[in-house]
Amino acid sequence: MEVTDKTRADVKGGTLIQYEGKLRLLEIAQVPKAHVDEFKSVSKFKIFNTNNLWISLAAIKRLREQHAMDLEIIVNPKTLDGGQNVVQLETAVGAAIKCFDNALGINVPRSRFLPVKTTSDLLLVMSNLYSLDAGSLTMSPRREFPSTPHVKLGSSFTKVQEYLTRFESIPDMLELDHLTVSGDVTLGKNVSLKGTVIIIANHGDRIDIPAGSMLENKIVSGNLRIMDH
Repeated sequence: MEVTDKTRADVKGGTLIQYEGKLRLLEIAQVPKAHVDEFKSVSKFKIFNTNNLWISLAAIKRLREQHAMDLEIIVNPKTLDGGQNVVQLETAVGAAIKCFDNALGINVPRSRFLPVKTTSDLLLVMSNLYSLDAGSLTMSPRREFPSTPHVKLGSSFTKVQEYLTRFESIPDMLELDHLTVSGDVTLGKNVSLKGTVIIIANHGDRIDIPAGSMLENKIVSGNLRIMDH
């Protein structure tokens, strides 16, 4: 199992533990509420599962024939868009690591892990931070720091269709460290974001970042509308 060092964006990721002489995958949904903060601690659990797994097909065949691939059912409470509470039953493929002798976790560079689970992740990979090289996304050599910015888009950006309508074009993010956007916010074409940028439109307000804007270490709040004429 490929694992990599946790950042603030990865505190919910599954981690490896040693239990009864075997490596096991521990997911946040398996952790009692009283211990969730401990699970999220970067100092106690320093690595998380990237979901890159390397497995011998012959070993899988042997375990299946022996009916030895026993994966725990994870009970994960969820709330649907309409507010209905449901129970989602899951199995984590990485949990199969406990079934194999001599299993290993290999700590790999962050560049091996590039998830797109949220629109915040999507913004990063669509930006000029990355270029496509022989089918792989690689960090732009023009970025001074090898780490990715921390991006947090609010609930108005959760759905992909909403997200796409709020960016006339993807901002220049080569010099960005941190971005937080909350509320009814849109960004025009050719916007440049640098350093730490926080844009907050409170309930009932709307913020339109004009085309060609350059925001560097700025907090934008209140109401800013651009009207067609």
